[in-house]
Amino acid sequence: MARWAYVNGRYLPHDRAAVHIEDRGFQLADGVYEVVTILDGRFADMDGHLDRLDRSLTALGIPWPVSRRVLERVIRELARRNGIHDGAVYMQVSRGVAPRDFRFPSPRPSSLVITTRRVRRWAQPGQLEDGVPVITIPDIRWGRRDIKTTGLLAQVFGKQQAAEAGAFEAWMVDPDGTVTEGCSSNAWIVTAEGMLVTREPSHKILNGVTRLALLRLARAAELPIEERPFTVAEALAAREAFVSSAGTFALPVTRIDGHTVGTGKPGPVALGLRRAYIDDVLRGSL
Repeated sequence: MARWAYVNGRYLPHDRAAVHIEDRGFQLADGVYEVVTILDGRFADMDGHLDRLDRSLTALGIPWPVSRRVLERVIRELARRNGIHDGAVYMQVSRGVAPRDFRFPSPRPSSLVITTRRVRRWAQPGQLEDGVPVITIPDIRWGRRDIKTTGLLAQVFGKQQAAEAGAFEAWMVDPDGTVTEGCSSNAWIVTAEGMLVTREPSHKILNGVTRLALLRLARAAELPIEERPFTVAEALAAREAFVSSAGTFALPVTRIDGHTVGTGKPGPVALGLRRAYIDDVLRGSL
């Protein structure tokens, strides 16, 4: 089956899809993006992702490239053309094409690129049985982490450090010693007392769409919750830890910087929230 992409109003063969060399997304990372998971043919929380796309575009003063209704139709059509039953849709909007200049150009159409990919499995062998390791690194990103921008160089370096250390993810740490989030995920712990803790929404983190869904599920299950910063030391003393994102759902963390978390095995809170999230998507509740 041919692979298709969507670029500025056209469905194109993936290997022929391209943007202009003076697109500000390419030149200046002047753009935003979203990723929507497709699970068993169902789009996970499409409304949540498009809501956040709207917040990101508004924060940067970038106009919608098409209406929201049209964007959703294009996303579904591209997934259909590519035969995606389990996978993800990536969409990126930039400020458009203009001669290179740090200042905003005069008003012009924004650029829209959408691609898809298949996912064979949502967890690699052993990850749900044994959990995954993370490392901690300094958080060197800019101050508006709540905007899902395409400026990801700090996260690229963090992911590379994690890969070289044999870890799944890198948790970024503020100068005060508290964990902000992972390079592509939100960070969670379950304290020794059973409190579910994740950092509160602010400019310091990206308020994950999956994070919000897991919080709703946790409240429905009447789990005790605190939205607040936690330190690396707290995480090491926790009963459980896990990460969340559109592609990981809730994935247990069992080692931090080489130290065992809890029993060293995935715990019931992380696995229970993961199962509840997947069930919600498959029921069409998200």
